[in-house]
Amino acid sequence: MNYIEAILLAIIEGVTEYLPVSSTGHLIIASSFLHIAGDSFTKLFTIVIQLGAILAVVVLYFKRFFQSVDFYLKLLVAFIPAVVLGLLFNDVIDELLESPIVVAVTLILGGLILLKVDDWFKENEDLSSKNKEHTTVSYATALKIGFFQCLAMIPGTSRSGATIVGGMTQKLNRKTAAEFSFFLAVPTMFGATAKKLFDYYKDGFSLNTEQINFLIIGNVVAFIVAMFAIKSFIDYLSKSGFKLFGYYRIVLGIAIIFIHFFIYKLTL
Repeated sequence: MNYIEAILLAIIEGVTEYLPVSSTGHLIIASSFLHIAGDSFTKLFTIVIQLGAILAVVVLYFKRFFQSVDFYLKLLVAFIPAVVLGLLFNDVIDELLESPIVVAVTLILGGLILLKVDDWFKENEDLSSKNKEHTTVSYATALKIGFFQCLAMIPGTSRSGATIVGGMTQKLNRKTAAEFSFFLAVPTMFGATAKKLFDYYKDGFSLNTEQINFLIIGNVVAFIVAMFAIKSFIDYLSKSGFKLFGYYRIVLGIAIIFIHFFIYKLTL
């Protein structure tokens, strides 16, 4: 990895982390094209720079993030399923992370779902101004959203997409579901980063000065880009819904499959 590659991956992380298009999927594909996907540090880098994206949520929603014990307990409840399943299926997840084709297929399937989501849950938007149920997250809803988040362990699924749709199945409107998804990202990404760093050192690797610089720069860039991406996404989602992201996922997934089989074999 060099500095240009680090900045490029950080920009991709910042743009895609909170959009329903799968940041992990984009990073796998981008690092494959750059011929650095198989490197142990690259795998660490793509996880650790999520800390920058975490900070963007905390800064943008500072007053709401530091609000009540009840709020944190709901985040904890939603976070538990990912902890349990992540520990149980860690090896399987690592294998899936090495397959661009898994990413492509999942992008397409997720895109097809996003094309229909607005129609499936249109009633949530229509009733949200009249019924507080559509703008309030209960403990039961938080737990169910947590299980939806586990779907994102399959690369290409999109953590934000899975949790937002999960929230909408529980009668939340798009904006409330998206914001809870952003909040849930904080413990989820922090936990994933801590686990990845622990495993990295446990496997006998260590960080040199240049790699530490890469991580610092990557987090700063991811933070700045994510600040803009979050604000833009919430505004767009509230007004226009998911269809654009669905079409994007389908086109990207088909393009990846075509490139892999007919132009350039994507390998790690």
